[in-house]
Amino acid sequence: MYFSKKAVVPVEEEETDVWMCTSDSCTCWMRDNFSFDNSPNCPFCHSPMVKETKVLPVLTNHSKRHS
Repeated sequence: MYFSKKAVVPVEEEETDVWMCTSDSCTCWMRDNFSFDNSPNCPFCHSPMVKETKVLPVLTNHSKRHS
């Protein structure tokens, strides 16, 4: 029998701006470039969100954000 291991392609990651929920009981976060508001509220618990950074896989948002 022959088994081959496929080459593992590394996922490109970068430091990304995100919005984090301020509620201790909620773990919600979203990428800044996928947010519709300049200062969003949490979509789950409706608490305010604060801007932070995370190291995440690279994603490109091709939709236009209205400012």
